[in-house]
Amino acid sequence: MLNQEQSKTKAFKGADILWQGTLQKGKALLIEESKVKCLVDDTAIPAETTSIALNGGFLAPGFVDLQVNGGGGVLFNNPPSVETLSTMSQAHAVLGTTSFLPTLITDSPETTSQAIAAVEEAIAARIPGVLGLHLEGPHIAPNRRGAHRESFVRPMNDRDMKVLLRAAKALPVLKVTLAPEHASEQQVRDLTDAGVVVSIGHTDADYETCLRYARAGANCVTHLFNAQSPMTARAPGTVGAALSSGAFYAGLIADGIHVDPAVIGLALRANKGPGEIFLVTDAMATIGSDLESFTLNGREILRSGDRLTLSDGTLAGAHLALADAIKLLVSTCGEPVEIALKRATQYPADVIGKSVLGRLFENGPADFVHLSSDFALRSVWRGGKKVRKQNPSA
Repeated sequence: MLNQEQSKTKAFKGADILWQGTLQKGKALLIEESKVKCLVDDTAIPAETTSIALNGGFLAPGFVDLQVNGGGGVLFNNPPSVETLSTMSQAHAVLGTTSFLPTLITDSPETTSQAIAAVEEAIAARIPGVLGLHLEGPHIAPNRRGAHRESFVRPMNDRDMKVLLRAAKALPVLKVTLAPEHASEQQVRDLTDAGVVVSIGHTDADYETCLRYARAGANCVTHLFNAQSPMTARAPGTVGAALSSGAFYAGLIADGIHVDPAVIGLALRANKGPGEIFLVTDAMATIGSDLESFTLNGREILRSGDRLTLSDGTLAGAHLALADAIKLLVSTCGEPVEIALKRATQYPADVIGKSVLGRLFENGPADFVHLSSDFALRSVWRGGKKVRKQNPSA
């Protein structure tokens, strides 16, 4: 007979478990090697199973982040390589993100091609967690470029389309943030027909324009409220289209810096659906490291606490982990725990059409996190294996 030390099946008990999108109490999650086996009553754990007591808190699917610029001291732009992606993968796994889209900030055509090739190589090399690629720009509005370098911002041309359509065939997921000012409705149709996830962002597009682009296939808005036309009494803008039309999912940087918590709470309550608001980190090189500054396209980005800016004060990405974003939604904005967790797991997976991610279900991947009752990250498992820091003393 197998003893517990030899058992391939492990039971995680003592925490509320987000199972198939619903928080379950008094249950145990059974995993076998890299897969979820089932959910059982915590009083009915099978014999010959290794039990792991979690002592409260929440067990949730591994986080899914669709906007990750860097981490662990490296930035995907500098340079886009398999080595950079490997470092980012480990840095974010330690923070609970088991699946992510590396994100290239507006750059040259040459660097864009390098980024596509790097992600192809990383996926072929099975770098854990790399889902595909998010290209944030360069086809954005110059006056809403934020920290993006102006000299790289430009309209989408035929060569760009060929590059994107080829990348859509080569990569499991390709997400593109663009502005209606620099990409046509027909280009959006062609991209979405090829399977590209098109997100509207860095734009002054008005409400009606956003709805036209939704009809052309765009289904997402990039970092809601930031670098886009605001909602006012007589001009709903991009923000109004995202919240009221139901046509868009919308990424949100919930760090309390990019969007005031009071505004976040209003947006969560106002959003019409079925498109959902989901959490992103927009994380830069500093997260998971002690960096105080780094460069993007030759410009220095400075860290002050959790705020990242160019020298002129322009916000330049974020220093944020998804567990902290969840905590802000629940503790400051009054979001129910179950929904807040889904905004970092299920909803972003839905955006890119990956229903196998962001959920715990029978025979699904054993990617999950344990959060304390106050949302401190306790442990992370990816593929059934506990994620550990490369330097345990760090």
